[in-house]
Amino acid sequence: MISPAPILRERKYLLISIVFFSTYIIPLIVLLILKALGIINSLKAETIQERKIPLFLMLIIFYILGEFLYQIPDFVELGMLFYGTNLALVIIYFLFFINVKTSLHVLSISSALSFILFFGNKHSINVLPIIMVLFLLTGILASARLHLKAHTKLEVYLGFVLGVFCQFTIFFLL
Repeated sequence: MISPAPILRERKYLLISIVFFSTYIIPLIVLLILKALGIINSLKAETIQERKIPLFLMLIIFYILGEFLYQIPDFVELGMLFYGTNLALVIIYFLFFINVKTSLHVLSISSALSFILFFGNKHSINVLPIIMVLFLLTGILASARLHLKAHTKLEVYLGFVLGVFCQFTIFFLL
């Protein structure tokens, strides 16, 4: 919607299909298989140990998506979004080894928030309405994770900071 260059409808649908399949369908199938094999107790993958395999899979998927999209001129910035999120996931994976859990939900939405900020700035597009909605959704999501006792405040804050920091890092490096 906010791309400065017009993108054919078919190309948009193809992009959405690839991203949806890669980031939702494949991980869901993997979680179902891991649950059926008894490797995880629930689809929530609540413990650090249960999160290691699904997160490692996401590292691979996000890297491949980043590489794929970065090579397409119209989608370079979208490739950078996946690189930035992947960098955050790598950090989270290493945090697992010191028993630190992080909110992946908040990380994801803060990555999207940062991406929209950079994209709008780079292309001189007014993204303020989108930023306002994303800030509201970030607050609702973070509050929900706390209310459900899925995470502590530290885990939610860490997810937010990593999402923002890693997007900043990728946009300045690439």
